[in-house]
Amino acid sequence: MIVFTLNGAAVDVDAPAEMPLLWVLRDKLGLTGTKYGCGIAQCGACTVQLDGVAVRSCAVPVSAAAGREVRTVEALASSTGLAAVQQAWIDEQVPQCGYCQSGMLMTVDALLRQNQDPDDATIDSVVTNICRCGTYPRIRRAIHRAARMRRNSN
Repeated sequence: MIVFTLNGAAVDVDAPAEMPLLWVLRDKLGLTGTKYGCGIAQCGACTVQLDGVAVRSCAVPVSAAAGREVRTVEALASSTGLAAVQQAWIDEQVPQCGYCQSGMLMTVDALLRQNQDPDDATIDSVVTNICRCGTYPRIRRAIHRAARMRRNSN
């Protein structure tokens, strides 16, 4: 059994230690917000947060999550509403097909937790997720909007 915290709740999973965290989340725990994209940690569709750091869950064995905090896209919204990054995504009409969005949101959320006002160079270096629809200008605007929203709510 591998024990870790998932979206604020303790979970224990019976899975092989080398099984990718992505498949544990989707197949064992039923959290399908995290998407499979490439399987080689390049596209970012599978991004989740591990102890607050954005990681590509297709390349992280579940054993690496033992005793740690895993946060998925399902944890972004709260009972009081959407997270700033989710609202900014809507306001800027970011998604087209939407497939990359859960990973993109988790990457951006982690960035904004570490840097409340990222400049474009920082965004370019941190947000390396691939969006095949090419909505990068909207993504950039949404990141800046979410940063403003987060700063104004504090």
